[in-house]
Amino acid sequence: MSHADERFDLVTDWVTRELRLAPQRIEPASSDASFRRYFRVFQDGGTHIVMDAPPGREDVRPYLNVTVMLETAGVHVPRVFEWDVARGLVLLEDLGTRPYLPALQTDGDADLLYRDALEALADIQVRGRESAFQLPAYDREVLVREMALMPEWFCARHLHLTLTRAQGEMLTAAFEFLVAEALAQPQVFVHRDYHSRNLLITATRNPGIIDFQDALRGPVGYDLVSLLKDCYISWPRSRVEGWVREYRLMMHERASRSAGANDAQMLYWFDVIGIQRHLKVLGIFARLWYRDGKSGYLNDLPLTLRYVVEACARFPALQGLREFLIEHAVPGLPVANARELKPV
Repeated sequence: MSHADERFDLVTDWVTRELRLAPQRIEPASSDASFRRYFRVFQDGGTHIVMDAPPGREDVRPYLNVTVMLETAGVHVPRVFEWDVARGLVLLEDLGTRPYLPALQTDGDADLLYRDALEALADIQVRGRESAFQLPAYDREVLVREMALMPEWFCARHLHLTLTRAQGEMLTAAFEFLVAEALAQPQVFVHRDYHSRNLLITATRNPGIIDFQDALRGPVGYDLVSLLKDCYISWPRSRVEGWVREYRLMMHERASRSAGANDAQMLYWFDVIGIQRHLKVLGIFARLWYRDGKSGYLNDLPLTLRYVVEACARFPALQGLREFLIEHAVPGLPVANARELKPV
């Protein structure tokens, strides 16, 4: 019996014998980029979700803590009914099966959906201000550790690049610039994965928000760029800037001082922290294939790389990084993806 089968048996036993829910069936609901899995429990009168977070690989305590913080901020997160920290199990409210991404890909309701998501994010950053001080800091160590995934997993492992000493020094200087810019921004409650796959369309209090257990106290632009420069869908620059201005207005309506002196400053923060995030994501998406066997994220590397190249053009300190990516990563990525995604 595989470890996954053992965990499914544990979930079934917990739900039926200990929680006495008498389910009609239990089916996989989703998985994410971690070791967590989710199961939908069907029973008379409705459904629940069980989070399966194997101890030793995942810890449900941050999820439980951040749930309380986000509920206090007034946003829509799954209600927690039962939990077992020692075994890594949580019984949750089922927020449904309608993630933002498919709806956004039709573009029919994009403005409305983003307006709801921006309103919720403004509540998190403003009403969650006190809770943010209970979160670990998005500090230099975390920022550098995340960006270091890019040369290790994306450049060396995926593109088969061996960096020269000069290239290594260029990356170090670029990372230092990005760290300084991140730490200079107003520090707020950061979800860390606030994008179209973690927002669910709900009939009331849209959106439903999930996958927030890794929250930190960090740069004000981080979640905004996660949402509007989403690694799974892109929009014209003019439209993105319009949504950034809309968000800044929402923050001012909530009497927040964290949205910059003007629209230009907010856009600067938005673009510069986006480079840090997308460098990290390049490394994570490659690692998900080589370490965890999840190949689907390789298809999202081209958009993520494009975001980095385009944003670097806005910052003189990052021209070396941009030139390096244009020379090596832009032509090398299609070759690497074709190599790894070829039929067996």
